[in-house]
Amino acid sequence: MKWLTAAGAAAALAVGTATAWGTGWRGLLLLLAFFVSGSLLTRGGGRRNARQVVANGGVAAVAALVGSWPAFAGAVAAAAADTWATEIGAYSRTTPRLITSQAPVPRGANGGITRLGTAGGVLGAAVIGGLTWVLGPHDLRLAGVVAVAGVAGMLIDSLLGATAQGPFEDRWLDNDAVNLAMTLAGAGIAAAAWHLCC
Repeated sequence: MKWLTAAGAAAALAVGTATAWGTGWRGLLLLLAFFVSGSLLTRGGGRRNARQVVANGGVAAVAALVGSWPAFAGAVAAAAADTWATEIGAYSRTTPRLITSQAPVPRGANGGITRLGTAGGVLGAAVIGGLTWVLGPHDLRLAGVVAVAGVAGMLIDSLLGATAQGPFEDRWLDNDAVNLAMTLAGAGIAAAAWHLCC
């Protein structure tokens, strides 16, 4: 498959199997919506390896296995928001700015954001939120919770990139670790918000 390395395909199969086991075909379709949209948006058609697949889909798979649809959808929404923000933001004509200080930074710098990229991320989270309503419980509150959790995860990713990733990137906090933390945040925020409000 042109979007995955051999190890990435094996990891994707494991994530997909866990998702299907825990959430059925509806959850699998939601996961596929993220994967296909993210792959189509990726410039140059880069191939994802196993670490990248697990970083973006591992939390969702675990949430599916424990039977938490809000946490599952929140993790997927965060992954989609971050991917859409990165890929759409690459087309921005304005200079990226650090999320913490608004200082100009080079393109691709950790923690750098643009208005176009942020709008793309919000759109990605909203798409997953909408699909959550279509595929899961027909509850607009859940769709909203998932979309908000996705945007929050995206912003947490940028904050980690601007603050923690730089000093520790050579040791352990690489982009995959940040993505894992971001999807965990999306899952946790969605699950907690759904529990509190609904």
